[in-house]
Amino acid sequence: MRTLHVEHQSWPLANAFTISRGSRTTAEVVVAAITDGDIVGRAECMPYARYDETVEGVIAEIERFAGPIAEGLGRDALQEALPAGATRNALDCALWDLEAKQTRTPVWKLAGLAAPQSLVTAYTLSLDSPENMAKAAGENAHRPLMKLKLTGEGDIARVTAVREAAPNVRLIVDANEGWSPEMVEPFSAELAPLGVELIEQPLPAAADAVLADCAHPVPICADESCHTRTDLDALAGRYDMINIKLDKTGGLTEALALRDAARARGMTIMVGCMIATSLAMAPAVLAAQGAEVVDLDGPLLLSEDQPNGLVYDGSTLSPPHPLLWG
Repeated sequence: MRTLHVEHQSWPLANAFTISRGSRTTAEVVVAAITDGDIVGRAECMPYARYDETVEGVIAEIERFAGPIAEGLGRDALQEALPAGATRNALDCALWDLEAKQTRTPVWKLAGLAAPQSLVTAYTLSLDSPENMAKAAGENAHRPLMKLKLTGEGDIARVTAVREAAPNVRLIVDANEGWSPEMVEPFSAELAPLGVELIEQPLPAAADAVLADCAHPVPICADESCHTRTDLDALAGRYDMINIKLDKTGGLTEALALRDAARARGMTIMVGCMIATSLAMAPAVLAAQGAEVVDLDGPLLLSEDQPNGLVYDGSTLSPPHPLLWG
């Protein structure tokens, strides 16, 4: 009979990390483990306050599924039993890992995907003063792609300073809902000559309808506005791209379905992450295959990582080892 175990883990960051909504110094994650005999399937999620999630609440919700998991609950039934979010992500990805280990078949093959290849990830710079962001950019100027956390006032100065410090790096920016509607058009116009390739979630998700009427020479990517396939209809005309995160989709199962549905609508794909360990990144590596932008740098921002973690060669990450996941 299958058993379910869940635990809270706290991982220190290498440096304090700041976005428009606040700062953190640790990654507070939840790990679910499903045991069947001698085989254990594991996965990790990061409860996010922006979506009214807490570590305690997610743990309690996962524990509520101990009975159904013991009785053989599968991934398809899980999609109906839980809404998208961190709880379902942990259980969905743990079930994928369990099946892979039981069948000695990698998850990519179980999912009908091609064998995963190495990916080049963005490296994220925390929100700070122009001077401090420029310093961080200079220290990481060898990386091919940087993502800058922005907030609104002073953002053009921040990006200008980074561009001067790292003239050859590709740049994308993420406002985390921190801009006001009147900023979108002028900021996009000023960011384009600086070589910025996309603007992620400039406006609050509840107030993004105005994007349909905003001229933007830089493509706009939906993050907080896009969780699952049910969101795609509302995004038409507002966004050029979506950011898929497994903690939003509720696991790899919906992430793959969302990716395919968005591509069918002509949208380009970004696959991102919360700040978490390699155990959380591993299933996202499969969803990120073929994505136009990959942002799976969570472990690079930590001071330590899970055993058998993802291998990063600079900004190039290799597919996960089976000892980690999948």
